[in-house]
Amino acid sequence: MAQREAEIVVDAHHHFWDPGRFGYPWMSPETKVLARPFLPRDLKGLIAEVGVTRTVLVQTISSLDETRWFLKLAEANEFIAGVVGWVDLRSSDLPNVLDEFTSHPKFKGVRHQVEDEPDESWLIREDVLHGLGELARRNIPYDLLVRTPHLKFVPKIARRFPNLRMVIDHIAKPPIARGEMKEWVRELAPVAKIPNVLCKLSGMITEADWKGWKVQNLAPYVDFVIEKFGPKRLMFGSDWPVCLLAGSYRQVWETLQELLYSVSGEDKSRVFGGNAVAFYNL
Repeated sequence: MAQREAEIVVDAHHHFWDPGRFGYPWMSPETKVLARPFLPRDLKGLIAEVGVTRTVLVQTISSLDETRWFLKLAEANEFIAGVVGWVDLRSSDLPNVLDEFTSHPKFKGVRHQVEDEPDESWLIREDVLHGLGELARRNIPYDLLVRTPHLKFVPKIARRFPNLRMVIDHIAKPPIARGEMKEWVRELAPVAKIPNVLCKLSGMITEADWKGWKVQNLAPYVDFVIEKFGPKRLMFGSDWPVCLLAGSYRQVWETLQELLYSVSGEDKSRVFGGNAVAFYNL
């Protein structure tokens, strides 16, 4: 019998990598715990322990070949329901690349590491906007890997492409370790008013103090996001294995369950599954 949507529990944001296959510029001595292969066999048992049934695999480097590899992994592993890959939004060959990727039923979205671009206004460069327009035309969602200074550009994109579905990764990485909120609150609030922009409750423990974070350190940030986006526009994501810098998969899962204690059962099922199913068309 097919699993009903209400029973589908989705981790909407995780990664795989293999340093023997690709180079990862973001790996450093500080992140040496991550400097080994992390593959489907490593995650399968972890999601089973907490009841996650489907996942969304998200890009880690600017590489078409990584996206192709991820799509092969998704073919071979039923629990991977979707792949958010990388494309060069500025490339004249973008339509052909998207034709290739969208022929795969598990290709579900695009992401670029905007946070690493030297140009803070990269998102609204004309060549990038041209690429985002191509995504909008094809109804392909876009993951926004951004920090606070980039948020001011999101309303501009939304005005230009009102049908482009976007999701903020990792609640835009506020400086949780320093306990600062003011600037992040100011910049995120207008973004939350855009109805086709969602937000992932992910990547938070690695923005906190890796060794000393507590659930209450995250609470003000999660409360703000719940208030502004509402449960119908939020998704759970583990950000595994990046989360291992600060905690285990189970810790991330249990922390989010605790932080969402005030959310009703129906709304919680949306955050932990239904919203991702709808947004990514899983």
